[in-house]
Amino acid sequence: MEDFLEKMAELFEEDTVQLTDIIVDFDAWDSLTSLSIIAYVGEEFQKNISAAQIVEAGTIGGLYELIKNN
Repeated sequence: MEDFLEKMAELFEEDTVQLTDIIVDFDAWDSLTSLSIIAYVGEEFQKNISAAQIVEAGTIGGLYELIKNN
């Protein structure tokens, strides 16, 4: 979990992120960030997710649950 949070902080250009942080509220949220998350999830977890699923996840914690349950 800690590695995941560190990677999300890096992708969202933040020092830290919390599970309750809302994905679309980050200043760095854009289509490139979405693609970076998709690539990271594919590489790290060998899972495929879509940009729509990322938005639907809502929060960093929701994204983590999506990845774990997908």
